[in-house]
Amino acid sequence: MSLKYTIEVMELLDHPKANGQMISDLFADFSNVEATYETVSGDRGSTDFVKIVVKGFEGKLAGGNAPSLGVVGRLGGLGARPSRIGFVSDGDGAAAAVTIALKLASMAEKGDRLPGDVYITTHICPFAPTEPHEPVDFMGSPVDILTMNQYEVLPEMDAVLSIDTTKGNKIINHRGIALSPTVKEGYVLKFSDDLLRIMEMSTGELPVTFAVTTQDITPYGNNVYHINSILQPAVATDVPVVGLAITAKSAVPGCGTGASHEVDVAQAVRFSIEVAKEFTRGQIDFYDKAEFSHLEKLYGSMKKLQTLGSVSS
Repeated sequence: MSLKYTIEVMELLDHPKANGQMISDLFADFSNVEATYETVSGDRGSTDFVKIVVKGFEGKLAGGNAPSLGVVGRLGGLGARPSRIGFVSDGDGAAAAVTIALKLASMAEKGDRLPGDVYITTHICPFAPTEPHEPVDFMGSPVDILTMNQYEVLPEMDAVLSIDTTKGNKIINHRGIALSPTVKEGYVLKFSDDLLRIMEMSTGELPVTFAVTTQDITPYGNNVYHINSILQPAVATDVPVVGLAITAKSAVPGCGTGASHEVDVAQAVRFSIEVAKEFTRGQIDFYDKAEFSHLEKLYGSMKKLQTLGSVSS
């Protein structure tokens, strides 16, 4: 039943005065949920970073040891005002993240509380700049990627699901959602069989995946091409990160309005809810721990790829 919540959230965010307070107010009457925000200014404006914690009954916040899932709604901005009027395609990541939090909060209120804590982070910015990118323009952001990671990738997260609109390319020719391989400490690992199974179950279709390059898992600012920011959380943490892309068949600019599809966002929400159920119960992993350890013994650390690297003279 994610579509109802998705429509409610997207209507709330499609507003020139959308802000962190509006999101915090959305969760004011829920038990076992904390929603806070902080306004942060950058060179090109300001945005409200939102953190929503849906507490589990055996989560670490309750003194238990159930795993904590992180969900990051990645985007440049909800809107490109004043040059564009309305909610932009790039805002889908925030819409999905807030909807996931709202659905989990509603479930918990009814009695379907998850074992572990779920941390949902994103930022709310209806006035964001645009910037050139091939094959279509990107949405920019008032703050840089380092700041985003600082506020959105939290040490409490044991694994991260990073949700981002990924339509501005000619790589993913599918409308709906697509999954990346797991990225951890500079390694691109195999696709998680557990996540592929959940995708099949929640969509009723064969799983759709997308390729990740070495460039995509390095930090912004190193002057190499990135498909988008979907895997930027992986440069700020040592826990496994998986990208959940909201996709289109054609190349759609992030600053395009009228290009968001509630059904596709709801599909991302359904998938993420099912991941949260199983991950916080300790039933699934994002990666094969034994194989990762073996890789490190064979080839050493790849953590240099989480940095800006070095340039020899």
